[in-house]
This record gives sequence, structure tokens and C-alpha cells, in this order.
Amino acid sequence: MRILGMISGTSHDGIDVALVDFDLRDGVLDGRVGYTTSTPYSPELRARLVEALPPAETTLAEVCVLDTLIGQSFAEAAATAIEQAGPVDLIVSHGQTVFHWVEGAHAHGTLQLGQPAWIAERTGAPVLSDVRIRDITAGGHGAPLVSVLDALLLAGHQGSAAALNLGGIANMTVVRGPDGLVAYDIGPANALVDAVVSSGKLSERGFDEDGAIAASGRVDQRLLDVLLDEPYYLLPAPKSTGKELFHLAYVEEAIARAGHRPGDADLVATLTELTVRAVARDVLASGVDLLVVSGGGCRNPVIMKGLRDALPGVTVALSDDYGAPADDKEAIAFALIGWCTAHGLPGTVPAGTGARASRILGTLTPGAGPLVLPAPIADPPRSLTLGR
Repeated sequence: MRILGMISGTSHDGIDVALVDFDLRDGVLDGRVGYTTSTPYSPELRARLVEALPPAETTLAEVCVLDTLIGQSFAEAAATAIEQAGPVDLIVSHGQTVFHWVEGAHAHGTLQLGQPAWIAERTGAPVLSDVRIRDITAGGHGAPLVSVLDALLLAGHQGSAAALNLGGIANMTVVRGPDGLVAYDIGPANALVDAVVSSGKLSERGFDEDGAIAASGRVDQRLLDVLLDEPYYLLPAPKSTGKELFHLAYVEEAIARAGHRPGDADLVATLTELTVRAVARDVLASGVDLLVVSGGGCRNPVIMKGLRDALPGVTVALSDDYGAPADDKEAIAFALIGWCTAHGLPGTVPAGTGARASRILGTLTPGAGPLVLPAPIADPPRSLTLGR
């Protein structure tokens, strides 16, 4: 079954796309990753999106406009993928998260924009969307949904392993055998650095490319101590967070508490070190011997060196080594969720999200013809292999 997975993550910089051809044989799901790409949002759309995100106030009119513009952007990205790689049986669109409603230790709702009907109309293919909310209705956090991919991908590891995704937010899945999984959002990965770099116009690309700014600065220990004293880090897993908490105003408040403002490069270095410290602390506490890293943050040599230095007893590898290109892993994960839903299988791991039980995910929008799904499968796959 050929499935196109699509997502714009918490860095809200564009749309990641992965086309995966799945085939189940003897309990092993084989995924051939045939096409991947990333399509940036137009500068105008990204600026409009940033202006509407928390803690900014917005209007329902602006939400409606963004829902359409993002949906049209996803539709164009999907159409381009199909033109270049051939037809697909299903498209899975995560859309763009604009608000993740968490109070205390509980998630109450989540909102992703990008109207799927635009994608179905443009491509003629059925579209699965709204993939997070069903888990939340079952008491989960709706995140990190990538844990269903991590559980299958790391199933063959003999020791204890963890998969770390460094997007806007850092999330981790710890796998200790078939029944020993836990997953949760650790805290900010690139979110705070991106906010500072964008607002200060420190880079034309809006992020710290290759960690160059961080490498040119020095860590401000006083500010770092303030940032590490964040109550969210003490909450037990599973837990989830987002830019509702970790945004530019959050940095400004931390600077005020620290009592002084470091220079731009020192500020970026300090926020980068925050990611390293928060992640390394949780990885060490998990007791894993293998850490498989993906997401944009794994292309930052300052973060990766910091993690390797802080985790001397842990093998730190990229998800590329396991068949999942580090920049495309989340899109692949949503393609996998689509395969599960199409076959009547849950797309969540309760221990990974905190839900009462696993649930079949998403809402289906028909394409140009009748909605036809494969025959249901009784037993989920035991493991997953990915390759080109």
C-alpha cells in the first residue's frame, strides 16, 4: 500500500513529505521509502502563521484564513509528490499544530490547521487527518505519536534503546523490550533558539544553521540555571508540551529573572546548551545504551557534540542508520499511522501517550471516487524494516 505522509512540525518552517510503500509479510512490515522532500512555506504564509501562534492573540477569521492557506500548501506539496513519484492509495496529513491544550499533567485538546479537503480535491486521493485528537479523548496526550514507529523500528535491539527527535520540541521514546515502552516530550529542542534567531534577524534562514551562532558564543550559566528551573521538567511521563509554553516571551521572562541580558551569540549558545542538558539528563535517567536521533536538531553539530560528550556510555546514532532518514522520520511515522488506520489497527502505544488504551487514529476525507480500504488485519506487525 503506497502512502504519502505529510507534516509541518513545531518549527513551522515547511512541509515534510515521505512516500512509503508498505508490505506485511510474516509479521514484519517492510517499508520502502521511495520519495522524500521538504517544501518551505512561502515567507508570507510563515510570517502570518508566526504572528498568530501563542502567546499572540488571534481571531477566528485569521484561523479560517490560515486553515485554507495551509491546506492549499499541503495540497500543492502532495500533488507535486504524486506527479514525481506516481499515484498513492492514501495521503496522511498531520497539518500544522497551532495550539496544544495542556493544563497540569493533562492534555485537553489539540488543533492542527490545513483543511484536508483541499488535498483530496487537488489529488483525488483519500486523506487521513486529525490524527492526534482520538488519543486525547482516550486520556492520552496525543503525542509523541512517533512512538508507534520507534517501537517497531527498535524492536530488534537487544538492550535498552531510545529514539530522540529534535524538532521544535524534543521528544523521546524509550524501548526496553516489547512491553517496556515510555514516550514523552522532554522540552524545547530548536523552538527557543529559532524564536531568538528569527526575532533578532540573526540569520536569513531563521535558524542557527550548523550551530554556527551557538559555536561563536559562550554559555551564560546564570541564565541557564534559570531556564533549567522549569517546572515542566519535573512532571512525570507521559507528558507533552509545545510553543504554548516555550516561545520568545518565555525567553524574555527568563532573562528578566536572571537579571541581565547576554549578547546574541551567548544567548543562542545558552539556549542550545539548555537542549543538551535537558535531553542528556533524561537519557541518563532512562539507562539506555543506544540513542537514535532524528529531526532538524541532529544536523546541529553543537547539539550532537554536546550530547555525545554528556553521554559517554551511550552509543549515539542517527535514524538514517535504521532506514529512516533523520529529516523525514516524522513524515514516515504518519505514513505508518495511515497504514495502521487503513487496516483497522491502532496507531498509538498507550504507554507512549498515557491513553487508557490504543485507538485507531484519524478522520478520513474521501478522494475523487468511493472510499475503499484494505481488508482489516487482526494482528499488528511485530517489527518494521525501512529502506529505499
